[in-house]
Amino acid sequence: MKNARLIAAVATVAVVAAACAPPEKNSGDTKTGSGVAAASATSATDFGGMDGLIAAAKKEGELNVIALPPDWANYGAIIKAFGDKYGIKVNSAQPDAASQDEINAANQQKGRSTAPDVFDLGQSVALANQAMFAPYKVATFEGIPDAMKDPNGTWVNDYGGYMSIGYDSAKVPDMSSVNDLLKPEYKGKVALNGDPTQAGAAFSGVAMVALSQGGSADDVAPGVAFFTKLKQAGNFLPVDPTPATIESGQTPVVIDWDYLNAAETKKLPSWKVFVPQGAVLGGYYFQAINKDAPHPAAARLWQEFLFSDQGQNLFLAGGARPVRADAMVKAGTIDAAAYEKLPPVSGTPVILTQAQTDAATKYLAENWAKAIG
Repeated sequence: MKNARLIAAVATVAVVAAACAPPEKNSGDTKTGSGVAAASATSATDFGGMDGLIAAAKKEGELNVIALPPDWANYGAIIKAFGDKYGIKVNSAQPDAASQDEINAANQQKGRSTAPDVFDLGQSVALANQAMFAPYKVATFEGIPDAMKDPNGTWVNDYGGYMSIGYDSAKVPDMSSVNDLLKPEYKGKVALNGDPTQAGAAFSGVAMVALSQGGSADDVAPGVAFFTKLKQAGNFLPVDPTPATIESGQTPVVIDWDYLNAAETKKLPSWKVFVPQGAVLGGYYFQAINKDAPHPAAARLWQEFLFSDQGQNLFLAGGARPVRADAMVKAGTIDAAAYEKLPPVSGTPVILTQAQTDAATKYLAENWAKAIG
């Protein structure tokens, strides 16, 4: 689940190898039908239309993605559908990596054929690294709400949901508030999906808890303080949850996105999902193209696929809320059955602005390690 799991020694070897090895030939010089370099294309029009983009992407033949676990927002099915549809080989690296690991990999492998072509990032990491993204507007760009995209297409929200608490009702009592997690019944049982200074899901988890403790989008300190109390009570479990740890009972309580927790109910019937009232923290992931993508045409075709009706419905099939949901409902192209199954949410959602995200990121960088150390 998009956690930070890179082993330092392995990372060091990778950096040294990248520095010493000669750069590999990549597809960055692919030309569009109009003669424009694919890496400079800002829409399918630069390729002469979708047929031209598809032809250029097929010529490259490959796409490098990173930090996309198969169980995360249905990415396993999405990757397969894209590969089957276009005959393009998708190389999926480090599926359990965190958002910051994606950026690190792009910097370490810059100029090599193995570098990530595209990014799927949490808000704080995405907004801090916009200089690494290539602007591109997909064909459905106008149907994406203005607040959920950069005007030039440098980044676009792709799917999202609400922070939740998933729990195995066969192992812990039902809960009615975040404060229930401090009770003795939850001793050694409460896990957070990653390190909030690196992983978007964990960052949002702390922000959600802050809302439940009297904090706000401008003040995540109460969230950090809560985790200090959780650690002192012996209830905080410093294990990055995965479908395997949930199904084995190792992590019986998980603070994570509702679509990830909801996905576990299909495998573990006793697993329940709780979105706390008064702490409805919404968030969307950020999709972007690496400006140094080794397969720039395939990267752009991937974006077109993700934001098409087919791609958006595949996110929905994984329990995630597609960014184009409203437009698709209006057009009658949304998977109505899957849409009806989304976890219920009551209350006014809070979505952090860029300024609020920046402030929270700074606070967490300075205080998180001390809080749970």
